[in-house]
Amino acid sequence: MFVLNGPTLPVTPRRRRTAAGAALTAVLLGLASAPAIAAPAAPARVPTTRPAADAPEIPAANVKAHLNQLQSIANANGGNRAHGRSGYKASLDYVKSKLDAAGYTTSVQQFSTSGATGYNLVADWPGGDPNHVVFAGSHLDSVSAGPGINDNGSGSAGVLEVALSVAKSGYKPDKHLRFGWWGAEELGMRGSSYYVNQLPTGERSKIDAYLNFDMIGSPNPGYFVYGYDASLKSLFEDWFTARNIATEVDTEGDGRSDHAPFQQAGIPVGGLFSGADYIKTAEQARNWGGTAGRAFDACYHRSCDTSSNIDDKALGTNSTAIAGAVWKLSGGSSTTPPGGTVFESKAAVAIPDAGPAVESPITVSGLTGNAPSSLKVGVNITHTYRGDLVLDLVGPSGRTYRLKSSDGNDSAADVVTTYTVDASTETANGVWKLRAQDVAPQDSGTVNGWKLTF
Repeated sequence: MFVLNGPTLPVTPRRRRTAAGAALTAVLLGLASAPAIAAPAAPARVPTTRPAADAPEIPAANVKAHLNQLQSIANANGGNRAHGRSGYKASLDYVKSKLDAAGYTTSVQQFSTSGATGYNLVADWPGGDPNHVVFAGSHLDSVSAGPGINDNGSGSAGVLEVALSVAKSGYKPDKHLRFGWWGAEELGMRGSSYYVNQLPTGERSKIDAYLNFDMIGSPNPGYFVYGYDASLKSLFEDWFTARNIATEVDTEGDGRSDHAPFQQAGIPVGGLFSGADYIKTAEQARNWGGTAGRAFDACYHRSCDTSSNIDDKALGTNSTAIAGAVWKLSGGSSTTPPGGTVFESKAAVAIPDAGPAVESPITVSGLTGNAPSSLKVGVNITHTYRGDLVLDLVGPSGRTYRLKSSDGNDSAADVVTTYTVDASTETANGVWKLRAQDVAPQDSGTVNGWKLTF
């Protein structure tokens, strides 16, 4: 997230940091060969939502795998991934390679700022109505002081894993899906401003919503929702309310990240944020846990913003919320991947209250080679308080793959969902097990059945 020392872009009057915005606008418009953004002549459009397929849960472990790669890239490139440095370009190449392999149409946009070439990466998922675009993005660069794993490896990795989940699930959105990774955000949203400046007016009008994710895994996290657009604000608030997670409207990030150029161009914007150098209050600590009197991210813009500077729960929760918003706004359906072979167990297995883990086996045979990198694990569990459940897939080798961690804020009942697991190191044939454990008292549950789709 960009450090803002001057006035912010215009925002709604009820938000704390409001100003005329002239100074920051001048920064944004200082890009080489970038035309100015005209203020919108009409009220911002309110995006519509349509009934959609259920979004998948995004495992924190999948997102952290990308963060580990970004950390390795920083380690090999002078300790950072900043604009104009080799670590940034290597980060972009890593993200692009994942998207290309998943079937996205990717494009790299070059711009010049601060005496160096910058790069944006944009990925389009084939299909969907091109006149109605749902756009999710994040900035990929770090500051020069460190690797930037929370700021903003976390948002970049979360958006990447959601994009990959679109491909893995065979999702067919009604609206067109686009994802972006921006360069030089830390210098004043230079990359995203350049992108918006280059868009013809007609193309801007096709974007129903831009969703921004900057710092979603802060180690002393809060759960902040952008409040610029009422519809998008409610969409995220409803998602968290359904999981009994309190939210607040973000004020710390006003005008300080890549939503600002889109908002200035009249595009509805929303997003999530887990906090930077503001101090967590006692009330916020009661709502979210963590430590009052300390910054949400004490390593913000410092060398200690490494892969250890992440809260796994916040990372997984916010990444899953990103998926929920993308699926909800784009209103499509999921399909079973062509040629999928299903193995299923319908045997009921009781889950003891606050007891040892139980296992339900499935024997897979008749396949060749290894399991896929997008193995589908469908789970049907009834339970009175699913927040106490820990679920793992156990492969034939004995290796475990975490599907679901316990979550004291998740007081809903039952787990009926499909997880996607990269099990490509496992042989397909053999005994696979679903392992379930209730880790706290006063609940009861049953594994009604589960299935594997290869």
